Amino acid sequence: MSASSSVLANIARPYAVALFDLASETKSIAKVEKDLDDMGELISSSEDFSRLLASPVISAEAKAAAVESVLEKSDFLLVSANFIRAVARNGRLFVLSAMIEAFKSLSAKGRDEINADVVSAVPLSKKQIGDLAETLKSKTGKTVTLEQSVDASLIGGLVVRVGSQMIDSSLKTKLSAMKIAMKEVR
Repeated sequence: MSASSSVLANIARPYAVALFDLASETKSIAKVEKDLDDMGELISSSEDFSRLLASPVISAEAKAAAVESVLEKSDFLLVSANFIRAVARNGRLFVLSAMIEAFKSLSAKGRDEINADVVSAVPLSKKQIGDLAETLKSKTGKTVTLEQSVDASLIGGLVVRVGSQMIDSSLKTKLSAMKIAMKEVR
């Protein structure tokens, strides 16, 4: 983890914990998580909105006004909307994405669920995704949510990352290992 992402995580975590506690008290964790997913989707899909939140030259008031107009058009729970307003008021919108990720992590932990990042050379079929999720569940003892991406440079196979563990069964890695072994034989 880089120093800047570590700093962002240190800022984001207390906010996420406070929101998680509040959502737990109001029994609205699932809806708050959906609201945050929607906000996260807006941030990742709109380059302009993302730049607005991250920009140090745009005033906190201008950012808060922009966020308020988004909130007015949303159907967010009051808990979610007030959280985002508090983040804006505190001048922490540049960390909102990290707060969303931290909240989602707390929610997943509460459901006894873990995330696994899966990178494949080609998109996986629904059956393959289901089989992989079941295999990971049997190994970890937890429900596994797969985050899928495609990297054609792998040639074949998968790279699966669950927490700090990584399983690399890609053809690219196997060919690289074979190339190193062949050089050592010479």
